[in-house]
Amino acid sequence: MLEDFFKVVKKRFNDGDDEYKPPMFKCPRCQELSPLIQYEERRRICPKCGYHGRLSAQERIAITADKDSFRELDSKLRSGNPINFPEYESKLRQSSESTGLSEAIITGTATIKGSECVLGVMDSRFLMGSMGSVVGEKVARAFEYATEHNLPVVMFTCSGGARMQEGIVSLMQMAKTSGAVKLHSDNGGLYIPVLTDPTTGGVTASFASLGDIIIAEPKVLVGFAGRRVIEDTIRQRLPEGFQLAEFQQDKGFVDMIVERRKMRSVLSHLLKLHGYNKKEV
Repeated sequence: MLEDFFKVVKKRFNDGDDEYKPPMFKCPRCQELSPLIQYEERRRICPKCGYHGRLSAQERIAITADKDSFRELDSKLRSGNPINFPEYESKLRQSSESTGLSEAIITGTATIKGSECVLGVMDSRFLMGSMGSVVGEKVARAFEYATEHNLPVVMFTCSGGARMQEGIVSLMQMAKTSGAVKLHSDNGGLYIPVLTDPTTGGVTASFASLGDIIIAEPKVLVGFAGRRVIEDTIRQRLPEGFQLAEFQQDKGFVDMIVERRKMRSVLSHLLKLHGYNKKEV
């Protein structure tokens, strides 16, 4: 019995000598394992297949705008509950506490390698980046500010669509944001939307698709309704990958597919190409 006891102690002692295994990342697309630190160092891009993971709004701003150049606009806007949807206020509070955001989008002014612009970034962590009254209002105000100050707009989109908890009020944001984009365009402003994973629903059907140059990250989901809903409606089988950015580029909806690590340089080049040229940063 004493011998058995020492065998157990010896096994536990040896188990503690196992070689350290670093945290691993399993890619949801290719299912391959990679060291988590390698995935993070590559800005959440899978080293095996190039899958682009999701970033928070703060992380996106940090890798896009020049250091300390971002100045937030309309930070005090908060959503109400226009149709008295049950438990909506508590969901908003939970999303705000978990993300540190007041809404599903951050807007502000920034410079990208010295070129000033209005920058908007949506965040999927806040109710899946859904567009309610405040998201629509912040987008519209961002374009109005850009129009008034003759600035270009760069908008990173990521959304599950309109916010059902606000009913028809959320659907009205499609018209409001589209109108603001039109006024900015009529004033000669440049608008570059960058579609990230996923960009769907009312956001796709409004300001995300109205850019002068539409950019997408590789393999991101871009569409309106889901595949099953469309197939059940039209009673036809849809082609594979029809909602991926590459398919959208083939059909002319997306102009450029740009890898995340090159995005800042490409945006800077486009801004300068269109005359928004300031000192290099």
